[in-house]
Formats: sequence, structure tokens, C-alpha cells
Amino acid sequence: MSPLAFQIPSETEPVNAVLYGAEGATKASALLVLGHGAGAGQSHSFMVSYASELAGRGVDVVTFDFTYMARGRKTPDRAPVLESTFRAVVVGSVAQPRLQNARVFIGGKSMGGRIATHLAADPATWPAGVPALSGVVVLGYPLAPPGGRRSGDRVAHLRRLRIPTLIVQGTRDVFGGPDEVREAVFAEAATPPIEVVPVQGGDHSFAVLKSSGRDTGAVHAEVQDTVAAWIRARA
Repeated sequence: MSPLAFQIPSETEPVNAVLYGAEGATKASALLVLGHGAGAGQSHSFMVSYASELAGRGVDVVTFDFTYMARGRKTPDRAPVLESTFRAVVVGSVAQPRLQNARVFIGGKSMGGRIATHLAADPATWPAGVPALSGVVVLGYPLAPPGGRRSGDRVAHLRRLRIPTLIVQGTRDVFGGPDEVREAVFAEAATPPIEVVPVQGGDHSFAVLKSSGRDTGAVHAEVQDTVAAWIRARA
């Protein structure tokens, strides 16, 4: 199935979204709504690649542009606005005829993944009439800005999570490596259902150095296999 562009109404303006329909002999009956990072929208090669490859592994994927990105702005909106947009996209996605019976997963790249965890940690705000959330997938959690202190508390809500969550984190991620994420999340005897999967030698986008002897394309394929298998196990 070719990617299908569609629009979703929100509180402020329509949101541009794209559906990448699941392919393959066995489909997972799972929908992943995937938000982009702070600096690049849904048309970025990372987003297109992951949406396409996960669809090829049997998972329906919907990507979208947060409204600040659609307006051509570089600075993201505040978290409540981003969260509201994400919720609207979830509602609009499950209304698509081929997605109405799918198990719902949310996630994203960097900022998009962080906002997905906000929604998962606040079940009282989950949209009415939408199937219960089955899981969260984060592709590079932005624990702290490179070279600076953590802006706001990006950890406390993670410790409140009760939804299965997969965080894929490169060991060279300048926003925090997998060990730092684990240390922050599981401090104070917290035991949220979060699995942190390291990408050896990977940066914030899982790219590896040529000197490592590994191929970045192969690394991405391994991550996509991991994410698809994790979703399928819960769909």
C-alpha cells in the first residue's frame, strides 16, 4: 500500500498526517502513531524510513507534523500544545477504516517519543472512545540537552508509567546513553515497565562510526526488527 496522506482536525488547525499501511504475509493488527523530533518533521528521511520499514514488518504506522512544524517555525510549542495535537492524531488515526480494530501504540523520535510518554503517564487525558493504549516506543529519548543541564523534569513522569514502554538508545547519544536513562528512570526504587535497549555505537539517530566496522543501514534494520517484534508481542 502506498503512503496515504490525510488531514486530522485539531483544536487549532488541521494536522497533516500520513498512513503507512501494514504489508507482508502476517499483519500485527497494530497501529503505531509516531511523532517526529524537534528539528525535523514527518518528511525527514529517518521518519519515512522507520514508518515504511515498520509497515513492511506488518505494523500500520501514522506519522504527522506537529502544528509548529507545519507553520514553518523552528521552535516547538509548549508541551500541553504538543500533547493536545498528539491526542487529536490518535483520535483521527483510529477513525481510519482499516485501523478501527487495531491495538494502539504511540511513540516517536526524540521529542515525539517524549511527548508520547507524557500521554501514557497521564491516562486520565487519554481520548474517550479510543482503544486502551497498548505500548509506547521511543527512538532516542532526549534525557538532557547536549552540553547543558536537563531542561525541566524529563524523568518523573517516566517513573509513573504503567504502560509497557520500549526506549531504544544509542550508546553515543549526546542526550544521554542507555545507562544514564536507566539510572534516571529506575532511581528511588521506581519500577516502571520500561525496557531500555542499547544501540552499540549509535548516536541520537542510531548512526554508527565507520571506524566501528558496522553499517548504519544494518543497524537501523536491527532496530526496526526489534521494534516490530516488541509491538507484535503485545498486539
